[in-house]
Formats: sequence, C-alpha cells, structure tokens
Amino acid sequence: MEDLNTSFSNALILIFQLDSNYIEIIALSLQVSLSAVFISCLISMPLAALLSIKNFSGKSIILIILNAFMALPPVVVGLFLYILLSAKGILSIYELLYTPIAMLIAQIIIVTPIITSLSKESIDIYYVQYKDYLRSLNASYYNTATTLLWESRYILTINTLAGLGRALAEVGAVMIVGGNIAHLTRVMTTSIVLETSRGDLSLALSLGVTLIFISIGINSLVYLIKKSN
Repeated sequence: MEDLNTSFSNALILIFQLDSNYIEIIALSLQVSLSAVFISCLISMPLAALLSIKNFSGKSIILIILNAFMALPPVVVGLFLYILLSAKGILSIYELLYTPIAMLIAQIIIVTPIITSLSKESIDIYYVQYKDYLRSLNASYYNTATTLLWESRYILTINTLAGLGRALAEVGAVMIVGGNIAHLTRVMTTSIVLETSRGDLSLALSLGVTLIFISIGINSLVYLIKKSN
C-alpha cells in the first residue's frame, strides 16, 4: 500500500497533468450522469406538473410509489436491472449489460423519482398562488402547466442540480450493471471503490478530490440561483 503522503502527491500530479486515465473516467461519469439527468427531466417535469394540477384516480398511489422510490436502495435497482438485462433476462436480446447505456438506465430510474417529487412540491407552491388567476383566464391544461413550469424555473433548476449530484454520487447500481470495466464502464465512484480496495490510493484520491470540487460547484450554483431568485 502506498505511503499516504506519496498518494496525495501522486493524486495531485494526476490532476494537474490531466492524466489520460483520470480524464477518461471523469468524462464517462459526466457523460452518463448528465445524460441521465437530462432524460429524467424530460420525464419528471411534465409528470410533476400533471401531478400538481390534475386530480385523477390513482394519483395517491403514484405519489406513494414516487416517495417510496426516493428511498429505494440503488443496489436493489441494480439487482432488478441486472436480472432484466442478463443472459436469461427478458431484455437480454439488446445486450446492454455491462455497457454505459445500462448505467444510464440505472441512474434514470434512481434520479427520476427524486426530481419528480421535488418538482411537484415546487410547482404546488406556484399553483396555489396562480390557480384562481389561471382559472379566470380559462387557461388550458397546457398553458397552465407551461406557466407554472416557467414561474418555478429557478427552483426546478435547483432540483435538477440535486438530481445531478445524486447521479454523480451513485455507485451501487452502476457497479452491478456496468461491471466497472476499464476504458468502458469505469466511472469516478466505482473507480474509487476499486482503487481503494487495491490499496492504490493515488487515482482514488484524485477522483475523490474531483468529486468534492464538483459537489462544491453544484452547491455554489444552487446558492447563486437562490440568491438571484
């Protein structure tokens, strides 16, 4: 196992010299997580608006499921997705197991309930304020939804950043369905787990420091958005 001082020194060297392996891992992490959050927002925002505005049969059940999925252990998501994508699974024909796409799907499943639930609560606040006004205009559902989404855009952006932070921090599900394969499915969190278990702390520390700075960056954006709103 490396000496701790040596590990820190080597970690800084990897960061400042932009080591190719280090950059490759970060690039894949950002690619998968940003894509997952983007797709999740396409699902979450309209769904949140629907749940906030409309009253329909089964709405309570959907809300219960969403809240339950917010606390669902990621390894359980990874397990069920592995079963579906494995050689004997019903989706095995697509050969997605141990690919970035499988990791993307896992992160979408994990992040979507979080963004949806947070966004519904945000839209609810504005719906209470604008409900009577929108009804007086006889606004259609589409106009009501787009108005509420626009008015709550700053809070929705914060919700999106929270989802991004959650996606970047994910390890269990992406480890199961991605396999942590070098140069293919190895992302920051899974690399930290692997390199730490090997006792090779240089790369693990460099990626850990990078994750911390990304987290600080995300929280700084949240602060600035809240301050400007």
